[in-house]
Amino acid sequence: MAEVEIYTTMFCPFCVRAKKLLESKDVPFTEIDVSTSSSKRAEMSKKADGRYTVPQIFIDGIGIGGSDELAALEASGKLDEMLQAKAS
Repeated sequence: MAEVEIYTTMFCPFCVRAKKLLESKDVPFTEIDVSTSSSKRAEMSKKADGRYTVPQIFIDGIGIGGSDELAALEASGKLDEMLQAKAS
C-alpha cells in the first residue's frame, strides 16, 4: 500500500471529506494538522509547490492536490492504481 499523507486544519470540511474518502477505502494515512504550526504549514507549502490551502494530499510523496483532486482520482478509477502502486 502506498504511503499517504494529508495536511489538514481543524474544522475544514474539505479535509473531512478527503479523510472520509480515504477511510471508506480502508487507506491508512498520516494526518498532519497545520492549524497552529507555521513551520508545518511552510513544510506543506514547500512540498506542494507553493500551494497553501488544505487539505494537501500526498501519495508516495507525490502531491495530488486537495479534496476535489482526490475525488476526481477516485471517480476516474486512478486512485486505486496510485494506492496499489507500491504494493509488492
